[in-house]
Order: sequence, then C-alpha cells, then structure tokens
Amino acid sequence: MSLFNGLNISATGLTANRLRMDVVSSNIANANTNRAELVDGEWMPYRRKTVELSTADASPFAKHLSSAMGQNAAGGGVKASAIREDQTPFPVTYNPDHPDADAEGYVRTSNVDPIQEMVDLMSATRSYEANVTAMNASKSMFMKALEIGK
Repeated sequence: MSLFNGLNISATGLTANRLRMDVVSSNIANANTNRAELVDGEWMPYRRKTVELSTADASPFAKHLSSAMGQNAAGGGVKASAIREDQTPFPVTYNPDHPDADAEGYVRTSNVDPIQEMVDLMSATRSYEANVTAMNASKSMFMKALEIGK
C-alpha cells in the first residue's frame, strides 16, 4: 500500500462529487426548459440527468506489482461510470394558450424536481467536504511523520 493511496482515493472522491454538483446545477438551470431536444420533429422538455458512481479499480500495473510483492491491491477510489437520463415521465399540465401545448391543450414540462435536486446537491457537497477533511487529515499525518524524523 502506497503512502499516497489515501490522497489518491480522496482525490477521486473530490472529482466525482464535483461532477455530481455540476450535473445538479445543470438540472436546476434547465428545470423550466420545455424545448431541450428535437425528437422525431417534436420538441421534448429537458430530461433530468443523474450521475452513476462505481468503485475505481487500481491500475493493472499496481495490481500486478501488489500481487508480486504478496500484498492485496488497494482500491482505487470512486469514478463516475455514467451520466444517465431519468426516464420518469414528463409532468403534464393543461394550458391551451401555451406555445408548446399539444392538440388537446396539454404541455409537457421538465421532470426536474427542484427539491430533489437540492437534496442531491447537499449530499454531494457533504461528500466533497468529507473528502477534503480526509485529505487534510492525511496531510497532517505526513507533516507529523516529517517532524518525527527531525
């Protein structure tokens, strides 16, 4: 296990949570967008996006080196494996005067729920802060180890 594994794992967490915050901010910014993409000649509202996270494996070289030294390969942290669109149906409201209304007077709106987005943003922010705290703790331990060596 490398001395910097903890820092590397925290760095992957910081990167993943920054991406989560970026996607959430994009969702909030487009919450009222009724014309996001053209599908089969028809405008579709903005569809909420979510980030899928998974564990990041150690590099193949690190795995082979660890096995050659008789050690277990440490995990590589976390990575964003995909950004997926939420497939929940679009909410429909009756507004025949709206320019995007269909023949029956219904308007499809974005499936972004601002409350859910704020909860996701708070979760990503807390995870980001936890990774910063872990990085600072590692840095502090490195500094103490250097002081011991004097």
